[in-house]
Amino acid sequence: MNASSPSRRTFLTSVTATAAATLSLGSDSATAAQSPAGPPPPFKVGAVTYNIAKDWDLATILKNLPEAGIEGVELRTTHAHGVELSLSPDARREVRKKFQGSPLKLASLGTTCEYHAADPTVLAKQIAETKQWIQLAVDVGAASIKVRPNGFRSDVPHDKTLEQIGHALADCSKTAADQGIHIQLEVHGPETERVPNIHRILQHAGEPPALFVCWNSNQTDLEDGGLEANFKLVQHRIGQVHMRDLYVEEYPWRKLVKLLQGINFGGYCYAELGESSCDGVRVLKYFRGMLRSLQA
Repeated sequence: MNASSPSRRTFLTSVTATAAATLSLGSDSATAAQSPAGPPPPFKVGAVTYNIAKDWDLATILKNLPEAGIEGVELRTTHAHGVELSLSPDARREVRKKFQGSPLKLASLGTTCEYHAADPTVLAKQIAETKQWIQLAVDVGAASIKVRPNGFRSDVPHDKTLEQIGHALADCSKTAADQGIHIQLEVHGPETERVPNIHRILQHAGEPPALFVCWNSNQTDLEDGGLEANFKLVQHRIGQVHMRDLYVEEYPWRKLVKLLQGINFGGYCYAELGESSCDGVRVLKYFRGMLRSLQA
């Protein structure tokens, strides 16, 4: 062996280091493509009051969610928290003040506003109500409101319903943009929850800057070409994510997390869990722990 050739020890050291680096990257292309700065930051973990916290008043929410390590909350309408359109100006200021004094962020107001009605009067009422929720969000300091499609009309072709929903959302989004509020369109409703239909609604709306998608982790995400194909249709507009129990094995949670990491998702991943007959705080701690494990 001449002086310029590597020693056997040097060679083995190099091979070992290369193998270790390869194993650490793994076969996942999203992981391998990460920047030298390291892995993406952990997701922000939120909770929807539907349904695990539906019976908690606002004081209980402000106590329990931070205790569980939850950073943000979506207050779904009709629940015990009482943050509703009926609140007086003084009551709205009080809600805002309470969240300002808490580590918990009021991230979203979960409405039941929908825009598929055949009756123009009903549709106009839903649009007007959406704008009232936007104003409530401004008053209480929420960053966004959640709305939903909720099925197709039976009297027109499906795309006409999607067009109607899209035009209604375009109208509401103008008000939201003026007020600095985001609208989160939940992937929801019989058949309308199929992601290509959500994509079509966005197209009909003209993809206004204030309009985002609330990914809802439905089993139908696995249809129409599968999870990755559906995710790609709306990935540029995903503003928040609803997640069910992370132990549900028929949904590919790990793959969803990788896809979200691949777009540097910065919104909230919300626990949208069923009622707990025992300790809701403990259940939310498990959710947070499982989500952190999936990100590792």
